[in-house]
Amino acid sequence: MILLVLLASILILVVTVIQYDEQTKDYNIKRFERKEATTLETINLELTNKTTYPVNTENLAKIFQDRIYEISSINKLNVSIFDLHGNLLVSSKKNAFETIKTKPLTYDVLNKLSQNSSNRILLPLVMEDGMGYETSYTYINDPKFKRIGIVELQFTQDNTEIEEELEEFIQRLSLVYILMFFIAIALAYFLSSYITRSIQTISDKMQQTRLNERNEKIMLGSASSEIEVLVDAYNSMIDQLEESAAKLARSEREQAWREMAKQVAHEIKNPLTPMRLSVQSFERKFNPDDENIKEKLAEYSQTLIQQIDVMSSIASAFSDFAKMPSQKRERINVVSVVKLALDIFNEDSIRYLPSEDEIYANLDKTQLIRIVNNLVKNATQATDKEENPLIEVKVISDNKNVTILVSDNGKGIPEEVKDLIFEPKFTTKTSGMGLGLGMIKNIIEAYDGSISFTSRVGEGTVFTVILPKE
Repeated sequence: MILLVLLASILILVVTVIQYDEQTKDYNIKRFERKEATTLETINLELTNKTTYPVNTENLAKIFQDRIYEISSINKLNVSIFDLHGNLLVSSKKNAFETIKTKPLTYDVLNKLSQNSSNRILLPLVMEDGMGYETSYTYINDPKFKRIGIVELQFTQDNTEIEEELEEFIQRLSLVYILMFFIAIALAYFLSSYITRSIQTISDKMQQTRLNERNEKIMLGSASSEIEVLVDAYNSMIDQLEESAAKLARSEREQAWREMAKQVAHEIKNPLTPMRLSVQSFERKFNPDDENIKEKLAEYSQTLIQQIDVMSSIASAFSDFAKMPSQKRERINVVSVVKLALDIFNEDSIRYLPSEDEIYANLDKTQLIRIVNNLVKNATQATDKEENPLIEVKVISDNKNVTILVSDNGKGIPEEVKDLIFEPKFTTKTSGMGLGLGMIKNIIEAYDGSISFTSRVGEGTVFTVILPKE
C-alpha cells in the first residue's frame, strides 16, 4: 500500500510536469501565431493604404523606418525586414547591425522559405541566456502580390511566471501526497496488525505444541476466511496429535514391558551358567572325608547365595515395574567384592591383580558384582577359542576414584562396530540379547562414573571402569 501511494505520487508528479510543459508550448505557439497574424496584417495595411512611397524593395526601409518600432512595441515582437537576398533593411532591435540575430539570412532559411507553399517557415525554439526565442519568416508582397521582401518576427518567451506557478503547484501537491503517504503508513500498520494478530496467535500456539502434553486449540473471535481455514487445519492437527500421542504412549509402555522382560531374562541368565558350572565342579570334587569340607561347603554356599541374591533383586525390581535395582550405597571393600564376583568363574585363565588389599568406596555391592560378572563373562566368551586364554582383572585406586580394568587376549572388536558396543540389542555373539553392556553402562553413569574400552583385532580388549569413591 505504501509502495503504491509512493509510485502514484511520483507518476502524478511526472505527468503534471509533462502536462504543464505541453500546455506552455501550445500556449506560446498560439500566442505567437496571433501576434504574427496581427503584425503581418499591420504591415500589409501600411503597404496598401498608408505609405506615400512606391511599394518596392528599395523603399521598404523608408516605409518602416519609424513605423517598425511602433509595430514591435504594440505586438511585443522583434520585427526585422530583409530583401529577397536576405540582407537586412530595417529592424526594431537596438544596435541591429551589430547583433548576431540580425545577420543576413542564411541560404538554408532562404531555400526553405522559397520551397514552402505557405510562404512561411517557423524555426524551432532556441534557448539563449535562459530565454526562449521563437522565430518565423514570411514573404512581404506588394499590392499586386509580388514578393518584395522578407519579414522576420521573433517572439521572446519568458516562462518564469509559469514555472513559478508550476513550482508552487508541485509544492502543494507534494504536501498533499506526503499527508497521504503518512495516512497510508498508518492504515498499512493497523491493517497488517489486524491481519498478523491472528497469525501471531497461531504461531504462539504452534511453538507451544508438545507431543507429550495436552495442547489447546485456537479459538478466534473474528478472523478472515483464510485465517479460519488455517485455524481449522491447526485444530484438526491437534486432534490427530492427541490420538497419535495416545497410541505412542501405549506403544512405549508395551515396548518398555518387552525391554524390561528381555533385560531381566538376560540378567537372570547371566549368573546361571557359571552357577551351573560351579555346582558341577563341586559335585565332581566333593569329598566327604576332606578335613576342610565344612569351610569349602560354606564358601561354596556363600557364592551361590550371593548370585541368588542378585537374581532375587532383579526379580523384585521387575515385579514392581520400576527400574533395575536402585542404588543402595554402602561402604564396601571393592577388592573383596570383586574377588567374590570372580569366585563363581572356574576358568584357570582368570587372574585377579588388585593394587591394594583394601580399597573402600560407597557403592552398591549387588550392582558392582553385576558389572564385574558381565565384563568377565564377555571376556571368557571372547577367549573361548584361544589356545592360551588370559583374562586379567585389576583394581586400582587413586584419591577420588576406583578403577577396574578387565583385559583379555581374545579376538578383539572390529573398528566398524566399536561405536555400537554399548547400544541396546547389539551383540557380536551368536547368542545373547546384547543388553548387558548397555545396562552396566547405565549403572556406571548413575554413579557419575565412566566405562570405556580399547581393542585390537586379534590381540584383545581392555575395558576400563572408573567409579567415584563417594
